[in-house]
Amino acid sequence: MFKPSQPLMARLRLTTKQVNGGYYKGNRTGSMGYFAKNGSYVIDWKKVRTYVVPEHLDEFKLTPFVTRRMAPTKSKYTRDFEKNGRVITVERAFGAKDYLDLWASDNGQEVLEQERLEQEAASSSTSR
Repeated sequence: MFKPSQPLMARLRLTTKQVNGGYYKGNRTGSMGYFAKNGSYVIDWKKVRTYVVPEHLDEFKLTPFVTRRMAPTKSKYTRDFEKNGRVITVERAFGAKDYLDLWASDNGQEVLEQERLEQEAASSSTSR
C-alpha cells in the first residue's frame, strides 16, 4: 500500500479526525473577538462586520430579479373536501403518490418493462 513520505504528509489536509477536539477550521470569515483566559469568548466590536444599506434605495434604477406585479402561483396539487354542503378546494403539499406519478410519466418505458417482468414472473410461478 502507498504511504506518503514525511514531507508530503505535512502538506496533506488537516481534518478534525487528526486533531482531538482543539481544532476548529472555520470558514474564512475571520474572528470577531478573542477567547478570554477563563474560556469565554469576548466580542471585539471593532472587528464585527457591519453592512451599510445604500441611501435613496427607493430611487434606484435597477430592479429586482422578480417583479412585484406577479400574482401568486397556484399549486396544481389540491384536495377537495366538503364543509357545510359546499365543496372547498385547498392547496396541499407534494406527496409520495405525486412523486411516483411524475416519475412514471418521465420513465414510461422503464415502467412498462417492470410490468412485463412482473407478469412473466407471475405466469412462471403459476405454471409450476
